[in-house]
Amino acid sequence: MKALIFVITVGLCCGVGFSQGRGHERGHADNDHTQFRPQAPKRGPARTTEAHRQSAPTQHSEDRHYSDRSGHPNAPHVDAGNRWVGHDTGRADIRYHVDRPWEHGRFRGGFGPRHIWRLGGGGPGRFWFSGFYFSVAPADVMYCDGWDWNSDQVVLYDDPDHVGFYLAYNTRTGVYIHVLFQGR
Repeated sequence: MKALIFVITVGLCCGVGFSQGRGHERGHADNDHTQFRPQAPKRGPARTTEAHRQSAPTQHSEDRHYSDRSGHPNAPHVDAGNRWVGHDTGRADIRYHVDRPWEHGRFRGGFGPRHIWRLGGGGPGRFWFSGFYFSVAPADVMYCDGWDWNSDQVVLYDDPDHVGFYLAYNTRTGVYIHVLFQGR
């Protein structure tokens, strides 16, 4: 009886391991840059009152400089030590306000570094992978101009500050952008 249980257990383990690499567009990336796995960003300061919004306007993308060190991109990116450079404008940033958050439902495909998705086509206005469709926030379109929409790998994170948005981290470039889920 113990031998039978052992054989079944080994068979199931081998079957699961074999099936994980087949038929999916996601997987673990193989170049050195993608071995860095950022953690989800922390919630920024709350700026909820109208008086505070008027007294502390959000700096626009065109005015911001993200290249904090030599060789780093001038776009929102993740530094070693999991620091999300540029994700510091807080919850009241009007560039990332959505009147009807989750209008097309919530993305349920998987978040974080265990779920690396290969882009399947499109562009900033509408892109997809594995049957999931997204669009880039207008304020972030300028930061994804170097993305390969047919093959780059991205990791998605829930945005803790901007309701309705997700953060798409490009494993090749190290740049992240705000994206909206458009459905399946």
